[in-house]
Amino acid sequence: MKKWLWEDARYPEFPYQSDLLINVVDTTAQKIGQLSALITILDKAKESNIAIDTFTEEIVATNAIEGELLNYDSVRSSVRKRLDKNFDLGEDSSTHHTDALTSLLLDSTSNHELLTVERLHKWHSALFAGGYTSLLDEIKVGAFREYDDIEVVSGAYGREKVHYRAVPAKSIDDDISRLLEYINHSCENVYIKSAKAHLWFVSIHPYDDGNGRIARVIADYILSKEMPLAYQYFSISSAIQLDKKNYYNTLEHAQNLLYNKAYDFTQWIKWHTEILEASIVLGLKKVDIVVQKANFWNKVDSEVLNSRQIKVLNRLLEYTKGEFEGGLSTKKYMSMTKVSKPTAVRDIQKLVSLGYLQQIEGTAGRNVKYELVFE
Repeated sequence: MKKWLWEDARYPEFPYQSDLLINVVDTTAQKIGQLSALITILDKAKESNIAIDTFTEEIVATNAIEGELLNYDSVRSSVRKRLDKNFDLGEDSSTHHTDALTSLLLDSTSNHELLTVERLHKWHSALFAGGYTSLLDEIKVGAFREYDDIEVVSGAYGREKVHYRAVPAKSIDDDISRLLEYINHSCENVYIKSAKAHLWFVSIHPYDDGNGRIARVIADYILSKEMPLAYQYFSISSAIQLDKKNYYNTLEHAQNLLYNKAYDFTQWIKWHTEILEASIVLGLKKVDIVVQKANFWNKVDSEVLNSRQIKVLNRLLEYTKGEFEGGLSTKKYMSMTKVSKPTAVRDIQKLVSLGYLQQIEGTAGRNVKYELVFE
């Protein structure tokens, strides 16, 4: 009985119902438009900081999806070395591994030359610069596997569940060749194209390890070619990490013919596009916070504020309006600034009198709470 998608005579076609994707594709395109419009009002320094944060999050998240937990500061240091012209090498906490992962991401999102087998192998080598997985298992690096019995499994030893069996090794070269032809020359909608290429590569599973990460890098590559500026402001892997269970479930249902009896990939493409939209929403929020922060400080006379007040205002500005849970209380101010209650009350009252804070409606007495005034 045929069980895996590559056993179907229609493989490597990935048919879908386009009418069921119109809404999510349109909504995602609108979100990209909103993000692009917001970006135009950022100055270069803010653009650089957001890009550094986004690329750091993408590298950390795509590895976390596979269970590899990277040191955030090391990754950020590697990214800053490449993107921040003011980076002080005396602050460098990067590693050879995080430098390699940063080079991989930057190549995939800023180098828009045609994708080749050699380039895929370089990306794979960057993932496993030492020739070992995070479990210290030796693997073949920068070359396709030569054996057939590769499976995606979960569960305790002796009770494993097989989620997927990869294509035979003898088929890898031809399958990759057709995939690269599609990636390099297809004019299909970019959101659908990235979803199909992601699924196609991870279904071929050409490497000993790292196939999921390379599949997500390929999706990055396709999307960044169409939106090279906006792509610096959202991280798909961060959104996938937040919905990791559905990621694996949706992938399994697309690859397993026992679930996907109709050989239809609409649901996978829909989920993938929704995740892209979710990542853009996170990016919009990040950019909006930066814009909100700049606009707020434009009206503030920082000369009349002490360092405690500035610190608290900056903390509140990390959240969009109304998202600082419960509002700012005297107790929270004391906790953030390590001052006595009388000092906290005086600081807050001055911020209110200057028009930078206002009392939240419906709060009073010991339960009084405050929020920023944005207008």
